[in-house]
Amino acid sequence: MSEAVRLLLVVAVALVDGDGRVLVSQRPPGKELAGLWEFPGGKVEPGERPEATLIRELAEEIGIAVEEPCLAPLTFASHAYPGFHLLMPLYVCRRWTGTPQPLEGQGLRWVRPRALRDLAMPPADAPLIPFLIDLLGP
Repeated sequence: MSEAVRLLLVVAVALVDGDGRVLVSQRPPGKELAGLWEFPGGKVEPGERPEATLIRELAEEIGIAVEEPCLAPLTFASHAYPGFHLLMPLYVCRRWTGTPQPLEGQGLRWVRPRALRDLAMPPADAPLIPFLIDLLGP
Protein backbone atom coordinates (compact mmCIF):
# COMPACT_ATOMS: atom_id res chain seq x y z
CA MET A 1 0.00 0.00 0.00
CA SER A 2 1.41 3.37 -0.95
CA GLU A 3 1.65 6.24 1.50
CA ALA A 4 -1.01 8.94 1.51
CA VAL A 5 -0.23 11.99 -0.59
CA ARG A 6 -1.64 15.42 0.11
CA LEU A 7 -3.65 16.57 -2.90
CA LEU A 8 -3.64 20.29 -3.63
CA LEU A 9 -6.36 21.59 -5.95
CA VAL A 10 -5.35 24.76 -7.76
CA VAL A 11 -7.20 26.33 -10.68
CA ALA A 12 -5.73 28.43 -13.48
CA VAL A 13 -6.96 30.37 -16.48
CA ALA A 14 -5.58 31.31 -19.87
CA LEU A 15 -6.91 34.82 -20.48
CA VAL A 16 -6.92 35.32 -24.26
CA ASP A 17 -6.98 38.83 -25.72
CA GLY A 18 -8.37 39.91 -29.10
CA ASP A 19 -4.98 39.26 -30.74
CA GLY A 20 -4.87 35.64 -29.53
CA ARG A 21 -2.24 36.32 -26.86
CA VAL A 22 -2.31 34.71 -23.42
CA LEU A 23 -1.70 36.55 -20.13
CA VAL A 24 0.94 35.09 -17.84
CA SER A 25 1.92 36.25 -14.39
CA GLN A 26 5.40 36.19 -12.87
CA ARG A 27 5.61 34.90 -9.30
CA PRO A 28 6.90 37.74 -7.10
CA PRO A 29 10.06 37.61 -4.96
CA GLY A 30 9.57 35.85 -1.63
CA LYS A 31 7.02 33.35 -2.95
CA GLU A 32 7.79 29.73 -3.72
CA LEU A 33 8.93 29.37 -7.36
CA ALA A 34 9.60 33.15 -7.46
CA GLY A 35 10.43 34.49 -10.92
CA LEU A 36 8.64 31.74 -12.82
CA TRP A 37 5.79 32.59 -15.20
CA GLU A 38 2.40 30.95 -14.67
CA PHE A 39 -1.22 31.18 -15.63
CA PRO A 40 -3.27 33.34 -13.23
CA GLY A 41 -5.35 31.51 -10.64
CA GLY A 42 -4.99 30.10 -7.18
CA LYS A 43 -5.80 27.54 -4.55
CA VAL A 44 -9.38 26.28 -4.31
CA GLU A 45 -10.58 26.88 -0.75
CA PRO A 46 -12.63 24.23 1.10
CA GLY A 47 -16.24 24.32 -0.10
CA GLU A 48 -15.36 26.56 -3.07
CA ARG A 49 -15.98 25.61 -6.70
CA PRO A 50 -13.11 26.04 -9.20
CA GLU A 51 -15.01 28.68 -11.19
CA ALA A 52 -15.70 30.70 -8.04
CA THR A 53 -12.01 30.46 -7.15
CA LEU A 54 -11.02 31.92 -10.51
CA ILE A 55 -13.53 34.76 -10.26
CA ARG A 56 -12.20 35.61 -6.76
CA GLU A 57 -8.51 35.23 -7.63
CA LEU A 58 -8.72 37.26 -10.84
CA ALA A 59 -10.37 40.13 -8.96
CA GLU A 60 -7.76 39.98 -6.14
CA GLU A 61 -4.63 39.41 -8.25
CA ILE A 62 -5.20 41.42 -11.42
CA GLY A 63 -8.34 43.50 -10.83
CA ILE A 64 -10.64 42.11 -13.49
CA ALA A 65 -14.21 40.86 -13.25
CA VAL A 66 -15.09 37.55 -14.92
CA GLU A 67 -18.50 35.95 -15.20
CA GLU A 68 -18.77 32.20 -14.81
CA PRO A 69 -20.26 31.52 -18.29
CA CYS A 70 -17.07 33.03 -19.78
CA LEU A 71 -14.88 30.33 -18.20
CA ALA A 72 -14.47 27.30 -20.48
CA PRO A 73 -12.57 24.24 -19.18
CA LEU A 74 -9.75 23.20 -21.54
CA THR A 75 -7.50 20.62 -19.86
CA PHE A 76 -5.75 19.92 -16.57
CA ALA A 77 -2.31 19.29 -15.10
CA SER A 78 -1.48 16.54 -12.63
CA HIS A 79 2.01 16.92 -11.16
CA ALA A 80 3.87 15.42 -8.19
CA TYR A 81 5.81 18.03 -6.24
CA PRO A 82 7.84 17.13 -3.14
CA GLY A 83 5.33 16.75 -0.28
CA PHE A 84 2.11 17.08 -2.31
CA HIS A 85 0.42 16.32 -5.60
CA LEU A 86 -1.01 19.22 -7.61
CA LEU A 87 -4.20 18.88 -9.63
CA MET A 88 -4.82 22.00 -11.73
CA PRO A 89 -7.74 22.47 -14.12
CA LEU A 90 -7.01 25.07 -16.81
CA TYR A 91 -9.84 27.22 -18.12
CA VAL A 92 -9.86 29.59 -21.09
CA CYS A 93 -11.48 33.02 -20.85
CA ARG A 94 -11.87 35.52 -23.69
CA ARG A 95 -14.25 38.02 -22.02
CA TRP A 96 -13.77 40.05 -18.85
CA THR A 97 -14.33 43.54 -17.52
CA GLY A 98 -11.41 45.79 -16.60
CA THR A 99 -7.75 45.90 -17.56
CA PRO A 100 -5.41 43.34 -15.96
CA GLN A 101 -3.05 45.05 -13.51
CA PRO A 102 -0.39 43.56 -11.20
CA LEU A 103 -2.09 44.10 -7.82
CA GLU A 104 0.22 41.72 -5.86
CA GLY A 105 3.65 42.85 -7.08
CA GLN A 106 3.81 40.26 -9.84
CA GLY A 107 4.90 40.81 -13.42
CA LEU A 108 2.30 40.49 -16.18
CA ARG A 109 2.95 39.76 -19.84
CA TRP A 110 0.82 39.03 -22.91
CA VAL A 111 2.45 36.22 -24.90
CA ARG A 112 1.72 34.38 -28.15
CA PRO A 113 0.89 30.72 -27.40
CA ARG A 114 4.04 29.32 -29.05
CA ALA A 115 6.22 31.86 -27.19
CA LEU A 116 5.03 30.41 -23.88
CA ARG A 117 7.64 27.69 -24.45
CA ASP A 118 10.40 30.32 -24.10
CA LEU A 119 9.34 31.28 -20.55
CA ALA A 120 10.55 29.64 -17.36
CA MET A 121 7.36 28.09 -15.94
CA PRO A 122 6.54 25.79 -13.01
CA PRO A 123 6.67 22.09 -13.94
CA ALA A 124 2.87 21.78 -13.74
CA ASP A 125 2.22 24.70 -16.14
CA ALA A 126 4.54 23.76 -19.01
CA PRO A 127 2.58 20.64 -20.17
CA LEU A 128 -0.50 22.84 -20.68
CA ILE A 129 1.16 24.87 -23.47
CA PRO A 130 0.51 22.39 -26.34
CA PHE A 131 -3.23 22.50 -25.61
CA LEU A 132 -3.21 26.29 -25.91
CA ILE A 133 -1.19 26.15 -29.14
CA ASP A 134 -3.70 23.65 -30.57
CA LEU A 135 -6.61 25.87 -29.54
CA LEU A 136 -5.19 29.27 -30.45
CA GLY A 137 -2.51 28.59 -33.04
CA PRO A 138 1.03 29.98 -32.94
